[in-house]
Amino acid sequence: MADVWCTDTGEAVYRSRDAVKNLRIRVRIQRMTSTAALSQHLHQQVLSQQERGAIELDNFTSQTRSSSTIDEEEMVVGWQEKFFSQYEVDLYQTESNCQTPLERQYHTEILAMERAKRRKNQRIFTYTDFDRFAKWEEQAQSLLTPAQPIPTLLAERMASVRHRRQERRPVDSSVPKSRLIMWEPSEEFIKNSHTINTPVQSMYIMGDLGPSGKLGLKENEYVLCTIRADSNGVITIKPDFNNNRGAYRIETVGEKREVWQLYLENTSADINAEEKDREQRMYRDLYTRHKDYLNSLVGQDFEMPPPGVLRLIVNGEIVSAQGYEYDNLYVHFFLDLPNSWSNVPFHCLSGVTQTCRTRILGKEDVAFFSYPFSFESFFRKEDESDESLPQWPVLYFKVLSLDFWQRYRTEGYGFLVIPSTPGCHKMTCRTWRPLQSSTAELRRFFIGGGPELEDVSYVRIPGTFKGERLSRCGFRTQTTGSVTFTLNCIQHARAFIDASTLKRRRQTVLDQLGGHSQQGSVYNVLEAFQKARKRMHDARESLPRDLISTAVQLNSESSA
Repeated sequence: MADVWCTDTGEAVYRSRDAVKNLRIRVRIQRMTSTAALSQHLHQQVLSQQERGAIELDNFTSQTRSSSTIDEEEMVVGWQEKFFSQYEVDLYQTESNCQTPLERQYHTEILAMERAKRRKNQRIFTYTDFDRFAKWEEQAQSLLTPAQPIPTLLAERMASVRHRRQERRPVDSSVPKSRLIMWEPSEEFIKNSHTINTPVQSMYIMGDLGPSGKLGLKENEYVLCTIRADSNGVITIKPDFNNNRGAYRIETVGEKREVWQLYLENTSADINAEEKDREQRMYRDLYTRHKDYLNSLVGQDFEMPPPGVLRLIVNGEIVSAQGYEYDNLYVHFFLDLPNSWSNVPFHCLSGVTQTCRTRILGKEDVAFFSYPFSFESFFRKEDESDESLPQWPVLYFKVLSLDFWQRYRTEGYGFLVIPSTPGCHKMTCRTWRPLQSSTAELRRFFIGGGPELEDVSYVRIPGTFKGERLSRCGFRTQTTGSVTFTLNCIQHARAFIDASTLKRRRQTVLDQLGGHSQQGSVYNVLEAFQKARKRMHDARESLPRDLISTAVQLNSESSA
């Protein structure tokens, strides 16, 4: 029998757009030990003897059936539907015990029910959200623990917070703005202002699991199911419906430990096809009206750049730096704008990251910066007759390290050309640093410093260079680590909209930019070539050196 029990008594959360008043739950409890097992065994024995005609025990059979009905009960309970327990029947029959209008209403209903003798329940009853006992029933943590009538101070405070149903109150305009801080808040102020106020209603399906002749004792009341619903249509049920699983096990406490099984089933009526279609149409119309309302608030007058101007927005991030000699790295960077490009006034095009320590990741020391930056620039073609593609902005950066004595060293220089195609780009840039004599390296090791570039743009093509060929003959460098960037590029121009709406041929340079320009295609071809070259280099490095020397020798003999 232990294998068929359902031990998952956790709560389940459902969301419904229908009214919670339509919720119906079928609850069934059955005693599995002691008297129930004996009565069931005797009932089966009597039935077998009656079939053989051996004895006539009609009176005993009726007693057995009555005992089986008290040991098993099934009811369908609706949302906030009230079923009285034996304790409440005995309590509310006396009018002097009724304190509130609701309890006086219960008094009238119980008297009418007793006169008509139409009480439906014996063991299963409910506590609604408005009952005085529902407050301390929230402390029942599981099916194995009976409801305790004496709550703790914390549980009492939290129960009162959860049962607040008033809406959020407006701010009192009588309090001056200079006294917004309450140094000695009252309990009412804390309850209304310091707690998230979501209206929640609760309901408890209870069970009186006491002996047959001792119903109505508070120590025999157990929480069978807890149901909560808020104003957003979220329904929480603990425990969840059985859903073709085993029954829940309830074990009572006391001298006689009884074992009960509990079944929970959702019996809410399904909506028919016509009502479902009507509801879908209603929600569709509601969403359409809300969308039109939002469109009317936003409008159609979006910010657009002037005609003939390309707006470039770069939202980037310096992700990490790896492969450098020293620790405590930081990065200086600035954006260089070529001719025909301009930026927003008072907008800084440079920055410096925080100092970051490295950690070992794989075979390299990696410093994770996660430093965000943002640039905004504009491109305007000065000579419309010039069909040449524009130069894109370049991001120059320098990696430095800082030691314990606040001495810095230059770790490497690099640059990054802003991609010509919009979208997200993740790029890794290699860096290098200049070298001098061995004395300079010793000075770099002991006292920091080292050779630096006067013009950082020298890592690519200096802005002051006017010749045809740039010679770096005799300039010694050393390859260092690499820096990883993530760039999100946005291109905004009026010509893009005109070209897409009129479907005209792209003629101007600005139109070509909107169609993933030829410069971007060239960059893609060069990138593919570099990847192929790297794969060939790796394949060559993986071959044995004897095989490489043999191939070189055969190649020289064939050429001779």
